Amino acid sequence: MNTLKRAAIGLFCLLLLVGSIILAVWIVRPQWLQLKPDEKVEADHEPEPIKPVEPSEPVIVKTRAEELLSEMSLEDKIGQIFFIRCPLDEELESVMELQPGGVILFGRDLNGKTSQEVIDKNALLQSMSKLPLLIGVDEEGGIVNRVSWNPALVPTPFPSPQALYDEGGLAEVSQDAKTKSSYLLALGINVNLAPVADVTDNPEDYMYPRTVGLDGEGTAAYVAAVVDAMNEMQIGSCLKHFPGYGSNIDTHEDIAVDERAKEVFYNQDFIPFKAGIDHQAPAILVAHNIVTCFDELPASLSPTIHELLRNELNFQGVIMSDDLSMQAIRKFTDEKEPSVEAFLAGNDLLIITDFKAGAAAMKQAVDEGKVSEERLNESVLRILNWKLSLNLMD
Repeated sequence: MNTLKRAAIGLFCLLLLVGSIILAVWIVRPQWLQLKPDEKVEADHEPEPIKPVEPSEPVIVKTRAEELLSEMSLEDKIGQIFFIRCPLDEELESVMELQPGGVILFGRDLNGKTSQEVIDKNALLQSMSKLPLLIGVDEEGGIVNRVSWNPALVPTPFPSPQALYDEGGLAEVSQDAKTKSSYLLALGINVNLAPVADVTDNPEDYMYPRTVGLDGEGTAAYVAAVVDAMNEMQIGSCLKHFPGYGSNIDTHEDIAVDERAKEVFYNQDFIPFKAGIDHQAPAILVAHNIVTCFDELPASLSPTIHELLRNELNFQGVIMSDDLSMQAIRKFTDEKEPSVEAFLAGNDLLIITDFKAGAAAMKQAVDEGKVSEERLNESVLRILNWKLSLNLMD
């Protein structure tokens, strides 16, 4: 009986507690629970309108080359597109004031010199330049050597591509490219204008002694081996002479006309250049030959040839002209200054002897609107990126 009574009292107390809680919640219930069906909550104050988010400026991340470009004057940009013959000592100061992008050494700069004299001269050239110079040379091996004809610089001349290949195949070719690169780099030379990517197997052809003397596929393997070795040594290479020299005469001396069909180029001459591109060759030199199946202009002055190289062969590196002082160009242009025409054709870097005349012509073309600064910037960026890839910049 007592147990039932205590249970009844406990139940009563529990119900009383629950009822108290419900009453308390009802009294302090939120305003929205007190509304009648059609009533709305009256705000204590007007809500502030939401402000639209202002669009932020896009974040532009500049590459190192773009940063360097942004700090350059127009005159400095113009200078960068010229790869000039090394000036004589008496011309050095006036020429270097124009700030060329690079200097090419020839026999006159190397014959009879000691290694230290060459090193000192190259260091002097670099000290006179706001941006590091490309310092180049033609050290193909065989009949085209500059450095190794001087036994004070290299004990024996570098062999020709054919001699190397006959002696030890591609392994010998690769080792020679590395040895050659080490000598050049030690002298302060950072670009070798090699390898020759031309295809010919006819000993009577002007270009034959400078080639490896194989067919398109064999030459492609040779080019790939040289480019790989030079990239490993961190020295600049340059494939030449696009679109392929064939059996043409020497353009140093006269105008050369190539009447071969397009199929020959696609099935033979382009193959080594494509191999070099695939193996990250940084530069390609364009010949002065008139290739009639593509254009009636010398290749170095032909927009069609340069567009083919960019768009069909997908080359994104530096395109340079062969030396614009050669007779093939002087005769074709009637001795007119060719720099602007060569640049507008698509070359980034112009090899030239008369740098002062070329720079003046380019400055006038920019001032007159014939050459846009945007077009100039495109080429300068490619040149700066090449220099950066060679670790020439701090």
